[in-house]
Amino acid sequence: MTGAASPWLARRAARTPGRLAVVCDEARLSFAGLDRACRAAAGRLRRAGVAPGDRVALWLEPGLGFVVAWWAVAYAGATAVPLNTRLTAVEAAWQVADAEPAALLFDAAQADRAGQAVGPGGPAAIAWEASVWAEEGAPGGAPADPAPEGVAAIVYTSGTTGRPKGALVTWANLWHNAAAQAMALGSREDDRWLSCLPMFHVSGLAMLSRCALFGLPLFVQPRFDPERVNAAIDADRITAVSVVATALERMLEARDGRPYPPWLRLVLSGGGPTPRALLERAVAEGVPVATTYGLTETASQAVSLAPADLPGHLGSAGLPLMPLDARIVGADGGTLPPDEIGEIAVRGPTVVAGYWRQPEATARAIRDGWLFTGDLGRLDADGYLFVADRREDLIVSGGENVYPAEVEAVLLGHPDVADAAVVGLADAQWGQAVAAAVVPAPGRRPDPEGLRRFAGRLLAGYKVPRRIRLVETLPRTASGKLRRGAVREGWRDDG
Repeated sequence: MTGAASPWLARRAARTPGRLAVVCDEARLSFAGLDRACRAAAGRLRRAGVAPGDRVALWLEPGLGFVVAWWAVAYAGATAVPLNTRLTAVEAAWQVADAEPAALLFDAAQADRAGQAVGPGGPAAIAWEASVWAEEGAPGGAPADPAPEGVAAIVYTSGTTGRPKGALVTWANLWHNAAAQAMALGSREDDRWLSCLPMFHVSGLAMLSRCALFGLPLFVQPRFDPERVNAAIDADRITAVSVVATALERMLEARDGRPYPPWLRLVLSGGGPTPRALLERAVAEGVPVATTYGLTETASQAVSLAPADLPGHLGSAGLPLMPLDARIVGADGGTLPPDEIGEIAVRGPTVVAGYWRQPEATARAIRDGWLFTGDLGRLDADGYLFVADRREDLIVSGGENVYPAEVEAVLLGHPDVADAAVVGLADAQWGQAVAAAVVPAPGRRPDPEGLRRFAGRLLAGYKVPRRIRLVETLPRTASGKLRRGAVREGWRDDG
């Protein structure tokens, strides 16, 4: 039964009905209470016309409503289509038209945009407030029991370049991800997970599924706030939390050197590279950070580095989660030897079934069971993965390859720099010129020429940014990934 959706929650509720399942603000539900709410919500969906095999779009803020919606859709035998809450109505309308859901669930934050997103003749738009699914005595019925190969969710990729693609995440993908993470990073009876990032992202869905599978409580904070996260770790005895690198840095700044409690065993840092200086600080302060590398197409994590291994492998994303395999592929399609940079390819049971209604894109990305990620990296002699950059972000200047992440890591080592993004700009002489957008550290104003000299001491000349501009913030997706295309547009907008 590795892939069935409803037994994860329904069976968990039968086994440990009184165990705490989810906490959000003042709401606290046991697994029995969550099961009842999801049965009632599934009944609401059925009465609205949702049938097994349908799709249901979730345009919901993180919180109890999203948790109930996720499982209610599964209980109804349907597939969830989580939508980025930062999308404009036009962007959401494109994804709704592409997925063709039977219904779109929205909350107050999306109320003004929901009608435009579904359009005339589109799916039913259902205001997903607490009264919809929490009414006492609301009819529910037995939950559906989808097959392991059934699609749990269509998760649209971040869309940092071009139109997003809908990745088909199966229940088996999520089950194997949960098992693989437990083998790599451990899972304890007293674990308490904190969710403080968007739930529409695959990592949020993986966390929801993992907690139900292992019977662990999930504490949900609708918005990331470093003070609230730190307070929850202390007061609610949080043992594990997942964040992006910028969020980790804000947590440490807010903590101001005060040690974290001994029960905190895992701080996952993913969604992009974690700067080496930040990792060194975390190690020095005794913070149990685990770096990760994953994609929507691998149902969240594919590679992880456990906290105990971090000091000896700084800069690495870690080892492939069992039973996944990883290799580095050269331009000729062959496997490269250790420490040579090429395209990262992974295979294993967490690789998604493909892309929704895009057979050609599926065939390009998944070949002979291997997912070709489009990311560049290398494996060292011990099998540890070091991620360089996205293939499309590679800068070729004067015939030399420049990996933006390498240049960014150097700039982030300067005390006057809080954040940095490196891109390639068209250049008549060199083909591309290395350019950097830099966010100053609080109270600092770095001198661009001084930064160039600093970088020149650590990098080959062709890697040193030819152009540096100071910016207040860097554009990122809701999941924290840098939007390099928007960084390039910043230069075009400024002429």
